[in-house]
This record gives sequence, C-alpha cells and structure tokens, in this order.
Amino acid sequence: MNFRRGIRRDEPEINFIPLIDVLLVILIFLMVTTTYSKFTELQVDLPSANAEQATQRPSEIVVAVASDGRYMLDTGTARVVAAAALADELRRAASASKDPVLVIYADAGATHQAVVGVLEAARQAGVAKVTFAAQSGSSGGSAAGAGNARAAKRP
Repeated sequence: MNFRRGIRRDEPEINFIPLIDVLLVILIFLMVTTTYSKFTELQVDLPSANAEQATQRPSEIVVAVASDGRYMLDTGTARVVAAAALADELRRAASASKDPVLVIYADAGATHQAVVGVLEAARQAGVAKVTFAAQSGSSGGSAAGAGNARAAKRP
C-alpha cells in the first residue's frame, strides 16, 4: 500500500567539496611536517681551506692567596712573595711572555683585601687579563684544594 504515489523522493547525495577541503589540509600538513630523506643522502665534497693553526694557550702567571694573606707566585717555579714586591714580580713574569693571563687561586678563608691586593699589583704591573680559579663541586676550599684544582686544570 503505497499512499504516496505522486511524491517523488530525492536520492541522498554526498557533498564531496568539504571532504576534498579536509583532505587537502591534511596533505599540506603532512608535506610541511615531513622531513625529506633525500637531503641527508646528498653527498657533498666540501672545499678545503688553508687556515691558520689554532692559537696556543696563553701563558699563565699563577698567584695563590693563602688564608693568612701570604702570596705565592708560580711562573714555573713556585715561591712565596711579599705583598710589597708582588707588583715587581708580576711585571718581571709578564715581560717574559707575550700577553699573559693572571690566574688567582684564592683560599676560601682569604680576606677580600688580600685578593684586591693581587688585582692592584696586576694593574701596576700592566697585566690586563685576570681570571679567578675555583674548585668544582661542593667540597670546602683550602690552599691544598686550590693546588689540586690547578693541577687538574693544567694539561
């Protein structure tokens, strides 16, 4: 019994335009995020250049400051130096090498004034490059510990 003889039903149809839009967006996303392996397979022979050799490590002048304020100068042979003569000794050590670096190993118990005294002597001697050495780790610092840190640092 078909009561709707004259009414025609439309067939449902699928609209492909939104589907194509979504697929294009996914395709573009994949193209942008994909790495291309052809670039890694490309064999390139790089040209060679005659460059200068790496510069040598600058000469070091080492001054250790003990907890009681004594200075020890190490330019190959370690010796205790009086505070008044430190600038002259640094000047002599600096003249022996080109553009030396002053490395200060200060004991953790050394006074700030003792370290400032080394900096002032370096200024008077004309030593422009100054650096401080420190122990790595959380162990306490001492004159012996500073010597161990220096020995570990030097090649």
